[in-house]
Amino acid sequence: MPKIFDFGGREVERSITVAGLRALRQAGRRVAQVTAETADEAAAAEAAGIEMVVCRAANVARVREGSRRVFVTAALGFADAVTGDEILRTAFSAITSGADAVITGRGFDTVRMLANERIPVMGHLGFVPRKSTWVGGIRAVGKTAAEAVELWDQFRRLEDAGAFAVECEIIPAALMAEIHRRTSLVTVSLGSGAEPDVIFLFTSDICGESTRLPRHARAWGKLAALHQQVRDARIDALTAFRKEVDGGSYPGKAEIAAIAEEELEGFRALVDSTKS
Repeated sequence: MPKIFDFGGREVERSITVAGLRALRQAGRRVAQVTAETADEAAAAEAAGIEMVVCRAANVARVREGSRRVFVTAALGFADAVTGDEILRTAFSAITSGADAVITGRGFDTVRMLANERIPVMGHLGFVPRKSTWVGGIRAVGKTAAEAVELWDQFRRLEDAGAFAVECEIIPAALMAEIHRRTSLVTVSLGSGAEPDVIFLFTSDICGESTRLPRHARAWGKLAALHQQVRDARIDALTAFRKEVDGGSYPGKAEIAAIAEEELEGFRALVDSTKS
């Protein structure tokens, strides 16, 4: 496991580095990425051998409490930072808190600004949910030759802007394979086939927490049912508590502190004497 200095100046171990990601293709390897917003989720990812996680920029410190080794990419939300100064401040805060890279769905100028500061930047192409009005719906992007050429141009412009990687969301697998062969960007597949360097799914989908599973996702767990059992058990426990309060059976003798009768009598005598 490589040792590096992170952007906060700490000597750390990482499951993979930017250089390692760039070398994956030559090595014939792929790695996995999931979402993590809590220490528990990050710890679970590390324990499972997941190399990379994505979290909101504000949650980097919390995620690092769970794992010091996974490669953390901090998402710069559209509303979290708007101006150039705000974007840079948010990005620097994230990486000095322990993130290894940032991801943004903003324009190429924003990517260039971040890359000029030597911040590892991941772009987002294909289906970008918050920009889906431009493609008219929730759908794969690049299903026509014209749209595929336009998408390829975006890949080249992202590369020219200085990004090191790109999240590729819901791009037809065969087209993604062609683009993957032609770009030097580290490619991260979210519903875009198995050719890219990194295969990405949301933890909530993997663990069976989502109410509706996207077509590209698969559930290996059944946490939704377990969460429902927890909710039901909580209600059952609270209902039983309320019933016993009403019936007078709680608190019982085992749940209260005792005082010796002579001490209680002494208390009464002292209190009553002050009244007269």
